[in-house]
Amino acid sequence: TPSVPATAPAAAPADPQPPATRVVALIPAHNESASIAATIEAVLAQDRLPDEVVVIPNGCIDDTADIARRYPVTVLELPALAHRKAEALNTAWRRHATDADIVVCLDADTVLPPHAVADWATEMATEPWLGGSSSKFTMLAPGLLPRLQKAEFATWTQTALDRGQTHVLAGTGCAIRGEVLRVLAARDDREGPWCYTSATEDFELTYRVRELGYRCHVSPTVRAYTDAMPTVRALWGQRMKWQVGTVQDLLAFGLNKLTWRDWAQQALGLLNAAARALWVAVLTTAALLDVFHVMWVWWCLPAVFVLLDAKRALRIPHRTRADWAVALTFFPTECFQWMRGAWFVASWWHVVRTRLTRSSSTDLWAKQYAAEAA
Repeated sequence: TPSVPATAPAAAPADPQPPATRVVALIPAHNESASIAATIEAVLAQDRLPDEVVVIPNGCIDDTADIARRYPVTVLELPALAHRKAEALNTAWRRHATDADIVVCLDADTVLPPHAVADWATEMATEPWLGGSSSKFTMLAPGLLPRLQKAEFATWTQTALDRGQTHVLAGTGCAIRGEVLRVLAARDDREGPWCYTSATEDFELTYRVRELGYRCHVSPTVRAYTDAMPTVRALWGQRMKWQVGTVQDLLAFGLNKLTWRDWAQQALGLLNAAARALWVAVLTTAALLDVFHVMWVWWCLPAVFVLLDAKRALRIPHRTRADWAVALTFFPTECFQWMRGAWFVASWWHVVRTRLTRSSSTDLWAKQYAAEAA
């Protein structure tokens, strides 16, 4: 082997390489045997594989854990936990993700596209003050109720994209900067990054991330596919948990620069319910007084609603003729708006009544589980 001449210049030092990014995926699961396999397979098919995938069956009475063990993932099986999903996430985070640079949180009925983790890692590397990135959610289930939810989520997603920020890093599918989680876990008011006193732990966590000065947004490229609530009872249980938890959190946070949009959304929800109730009251009174007359101008407002629904339908991913039919026939969407108004009113009544009577709040997780099971 020829020797290097003494006069040869020393080799230039190699460019320092950035430290490898450690990504850990956490998948809490409660009785998800029907969907957990598809969720895990999608994670294992990522272009950029997570360094560790942790499935957290908690309080399961089905074979969710057994199905998860068929795959090369870590299965952290836990009993029924007092603090449900938040405690499952905190337990898994403490054991497996305290050193992670990015933590991917994923519900056990959600499927990610193959580029999701790679895109999230790129977003985090590109913007140092990005605290978390949520995915764009949609549903593919057939049926009227899932289509109404799909349209609703499409509108929410587009609004978040237009604003360039989101107030909810939805646990359905999101990526959170590990440094932020470590800061939150060091707070004295919690047992880990996720709070136990909130029924909407992802909303509370997002507020705390934004409070630290980080931005949270909806990823422009990552779309997640998740289950819709198949029945009115299941949808009501889900939305009551979301709404009551959000109201309770907002009352705790107060009105400030981080929450004024959320307060405005609550006001609009209650106004929507009040306007529809007033409309029914006026028509009923007119009929009782025998002064009810049908006028052509009454059809102008429904026509405007149909045009707005048609515009929103353009944002629905994977839309079909059935989605257009729902948007253009007025009545399905109007019924859904009545339901939205009802759970806004019911949630506020629940919170106010609980505070006035100083009674303990209902276990909304248990009510949602029961509604979905039924």
